[in-house]
Amino acid sequence: MGVLTRDEILKAIEEQRIEIEPYFPEFVGPGSVDLHLGNQFRVFQKLHQIYHVTDDSDFHQVTQLVEVEDHFVLMPGETVLGVTTERIKLAPSLCGRLEGRSRFARLGLMVHITAGFMQPGINNHQVLEISNVSSIPLALHPGTRLCQFIFETCVGEATYQGRFVDQSIP
Repeated sequence: MGVLTRDEILKAIEEQRIEIEPYFPEFVGPGSVDLHLGNQFRVFQKLHQIYHVTDDSDFHQVTQLVEVEDHFVLMPGETVLGVTTERIKLAPSLCGRLEGRSRFARLGLMVHITAGFMQPGINNHQVLEISNVSSIPLALHPGTRLCQFIFETCVGEATYQGRFVDQSIP
């Protein structure tokens, strides 16, 4: 597998092997595309009982959806789910990785803490697993270029059909 550089990303967009909606050409970098934070967050409830992590676990049971207009305050040690404004559609021959940006990591903000691999053939918004590992509250503003998508080629073709195939909210 190889990482697509800017020229290859632009070529794949032109050939519709990569579709990004909304698409902002100015945010295509040398080896990735910056994505924007949406205005919906899934906040973990403050429970005092054990929640069992199994194959049948459902995050909906322990979270609530919150929509913000201006910003969301993420307290130290807190984790929330966010979502990108952009929907990404990949050809079956492409996959990718979702990564944070170093400018925010330097503030103690982990933008995507796990499950960063994006399957071939996806067609959805990207859910962000956001954690504040700093000692200060951080205000997250919708519209901020919070993460980046790195595109890779696959050996062979496949299309993701899993549990989160149509995700559009966190």
